[in-house]
Amino acid sequence: MRRSVYLDNAATTMVDPEVVKAMEPYFDKHYGNPSSIHQLGREAKEAVEASRDRIATSINSRADEIVFTSGGTEGNNLALKGVAFANRKKGKHIITTKIEHKCILNSCEWLESEGFKITYLDVDREGFVDLEQLENSITKETVLVSIIHGQNEIGTIQDLQTIGKICNEHGVWFHTDACQSYTKTELDVKKYNIALATLNAHKLHGPKGVGALYIREDVEFVPWQHGGGQESKRRGGTENVPGIVGFAKAVELASNKKHIDYMSRLRDKLIDGITNIEDVSLNGPRGSKRLCNNANFSFFGVEGEGLGMALEQEGVFTSTGSACSSRSLEKSHVLKALRLSDAEINSSTRMSISRFTTEEDIDYVIEKTEGAVKKLRSISPIKKVNEVLKNVFGKST
Repeated sequence: MRRSVYLDNAATTMVDPEVVKAMEPYFDKHYGNPSSIHQLGREAKEAVEASRDRIATSINSRADEIVFTSGGTEGNNLALKGVAFANRKKGKHIITTKIEHKCILNSCEWLESEGFKITYLDVDREGFVDLEQLENSITKETVLVSIIHGQNEIGTIQDLQTIGKICNEHGVWFHTDACQSYTKTELDVKKYNIALATLNAHKLHGPKGVGALYIREDVEFVPWQHGGGQESKRRGGTENVPGIVGFAKAVELASNKKHIDYMSRLRDKLIDGITNIEDVSLNGPRGSKRLCNNANFSFFGVEGEGLGMALEQEGVFTSTGSACSSRSLEKSHVLKALRLSDAEINSSTRMSISRFTTEEDIDYVIEKTEGAVKKLRSISPIKKVNEVLKNVFGKST
């Protein structure tokens, strides 16, 4: 029987029905502007501040250190540019990694055009940062280190505690893009010495178009979007009240360890089942050092796009990379940084689950993937060439 199984939750998630219900009154009943002083405005303001409290509590910060944004891309731009330009008299050096989200890398490229120096850290075959290189890269000119927490393509969870300790010892502010990891693993800004953290809602069953940036009270920072003085003059623009309420409700619902345990179990079942298929490798680490909902595979002899289309015909929705660049013909910069071969990169597929994914869904995906891979390999010129080489020379390309 054909099912419909959505395994692209790293791109975006279904909005939880309870989140929709929480948002609804702020579209047609409590629709006031939070900056207005009348009753409708006060109702909206109270909802925004209650949501701010809930999100702050979830990362062990103060409420006034939370700035609401339009999502992860704005938050990352705001963090890098806001700190860079506030501190350029101190230094113009920023450290990041080769596996950041494109919005970080593109922001860094723009900052380079403005005279800043950027160091891009290497990672190992599982995507972990070279901590010795990090420490050796910090200079008197360094003002910020920005390292992604949970990598969106390969699921690697960085050791924030050690990274934060290194940054703290050298007097450098530490920013992390936590859009993928938020509510899926611990994020304690005090414990990890985090100065700035980017969060968003639509990766955890909240609405699109809303997020938050945690900015520690001591961070020297300039606003990047000017307006009417909203968000304590740190981000101009009328607040997205329904989105903010939905964001906080999504955080409340997601912040339950049972969801992490459940998704981790399904993730491991998926990884075990898919890697049992011949000539399939897992990209990124196994176990607790991987996001609980992420799996990324290379299928030798199969094009990732072809596999994605074959699976879609069976009702299974996956991704060949991050959603922001999956329509591009450019190879994944993340898999390149892992030093995978072109063949491994071209054959990669990401499967990302959610707390709404079922065990039956995983069984179905494993079965249909095995069938699709077998069919595609039977018509693959790459597979045929390698079979000939193995027969003649005893080796493949």
